[in-house]
Amino acid sequence: MRVLLSTYGSRGDVEPLAGLAVQLRALGAEVRVCAPPDEDFARRLADVGVALVPVGRSARAWTKAAPPPSSLPQRAAEVIAGQFDAIPAAAEGCDALVATGMMPAAAGALSVAEKLGIRSVSVTFQQLTLPSPHRPPLAYPGRPLPSEVTDNRELWDLDAQSINALFGAALNTHRVANGLPPVDDVRAYVLGDRPWLATDPVLDPWQPTPDLDVVQTGAWILPDVHPLPAELVAFLDAGTPPVYVGFGSMPMHGSADVAKVAMEAVREQGRRAVVARGWADLAPIDGQEDCFVVGEVNQHALFARVAAVVHHGGAGTTTTATRAGASQVVVPQAADQPYWAGRVADLGIGVAHDGPTPTVESLSAALGTALAPETRARATAVAGMIRADGATVAARLLLDAVSR
Repeated sequence: MRVLLSTYGSRGDVEPLAGLAVQLRALGAEVRVCAPPDEDFARRLADVGVALVPVGRSARAWTKAAPPPSSLPQRAAEVIAGQFDAIPAAAEGCDALVATGMMPAAAGALSVAEKLGIRSVSVTFQQLTLPSPHRPPLAYPGRPLPSEVTDNRELWDLDAQSINALFGAALNTHRVANGLPPVDDVRAYVLGDRPWLATDPVLDPWQPTPDLDVVQTGAWILPDVHPLPAELVAFLDAGTPPVYVGFGSMPMHGSADVAKVAMEAVREQGRRAVVARGWADLAPIDGQEDCFVVGEVNQHALFARVAAVVHHGGAGTTTTATRAGASQVVVPQAADQPYWAGRVADLGIGVAHDGPTPTVESLSAALGTALAPETRARATAVAGMIRADGATVAARLLLDAVSR
């Protein structure tokens, strides 16, 4: 059996697919991954013996360009075109396609699967794109939700209208050109009858709704067996546990200021720091020996040895830090990150920073709470509740569905 896993997005969109790919291969399936052509994505997939089929341009370059919200339809059209260009060849001989990532990317991939007659599954790594009467949708850049509307169902109707306005024309242009009928509700098309939610039910509890049959598999985790670099281990061993600071795939404009604020806040708490470069290219602010800079590293192993984790609130980093039992300070930047910050605070395992731009005072105060014994004890307790079998569950579900 052959399976194509398709996404367009950041590291947090690619890493879970690597985890699923490993489990699918363990069950005898052949797997390909269609994703942006970033070197770190290709390297991560190569580590687990899975080839990257490139689609579109670099996600890092795409993210760091930071165009105005008004260009979102044009950028979405580029992403959709990339799916129609790359997926047909990548999906040749495949029995199933798993689509995730940005909604226009998923819409394009699912359309190609429809044209080829391949079974497909739509997956999200956060529940904020799944219509629910229990909460409002995310607002798209440049299209704020009207403050006078408070009914969640009405807000979800407006969300569907926004998605159609942003992505519908480009999607249907390609569908019609490929002999497919146009769709009048892009969101409903992408979600289908039974979308999958690949998140942990403790960290991200889904409240069932009669309007949508959601399958929550658990988070798709790729076990990392790489040892920590010897120099990093020596730094960790040389003193009390440091604070980790990293913002993953967030470009963090003004990163020099961010690094300076973070280091001063960490030092105010009497701690050393491990700083991850990430897409923000964070760097030391001085030559002092209380800061160690890392690139790609085994996050789970590192987080198990730090006093706290300061991060942007991506789904993957939040899950990894929670599994490792690290208390957290989440400084959300965009999209679903405020939601994950709220979940960390609700669970009592850390602090949701108020806003995307910390000051020394605000970050130091948040760290003070995260480093408190009661927060760290709660983080240790919750770590034992997080499942690690989500990718295995998903792989079995997928292969069973295709077999039937």
